[in-house]
Amino acid sequence: MKYLIAGLGNIGREYEKTRHNIGFMILDALSEASNVVFADHRYGAKAGLRVKNKQLVLLKPSTYMNLSGNAVRYWLQKENIPIENLLVLVDDLALPFGSLRLKPKGSDAGHNGLKHIQDTLGTTQYNRLRFGIGNSFPQGSQVDYVLAHFTGEEQQQLPERIAKAIEIIKSFCLAGIEITMNQFNNK
Repeated sequence: MKYLIAGLGNIGREYEKTRHNIGFMILDALSEASNVVFADHRYGAKAGLRVKNKQLVLLKPSTYMNLSGNAVRYWLQKENIPIENLLVLVDDLALPFGSLRLKPKGSDAGHNGLKHIQDTLGTTQYNRLRFGIGNSFPQGSQVDYVLAHFTGEEQQQLPERIAKAIEIIKSFCLAGIEITMNQFNNK
């Protein structure tokens, strides 16, 4: 059984460790904990990982956030992975910092990465793990906020929240979305 775990973010040093790159940060932590290394491939950096009897394809798209659908569609097709085995890791302004919500479908909620994936795949029926980044920014400063680094206090909490996201990823692959949502959502 294969799964595509796509962490959304933007490539380039100026975007490293910004709120918008939490998808990359989660996959970096997972790969480091699993002793696997990302290699550059078409449309992104990719790593392979086995969790029990499941094969995970970890993907950090190199298409920039607004064109993430190109990478996701390519690797779903290339690896012959069904859409129900896709999990997209994404930042979410509507959730308080560190909140984690696993969903089997939904709108793009104004997120350009999710919007492009939805448009490219032609469906909203794909799994996503939303990582709350909060919304404590003045009106009109949304772009600056998502492209900024986490605060010092948030950075202290990040390792534990990222570890929880990794638990959710593994549970999604091993137990399925329903059991994982029941176990982790609203906790």
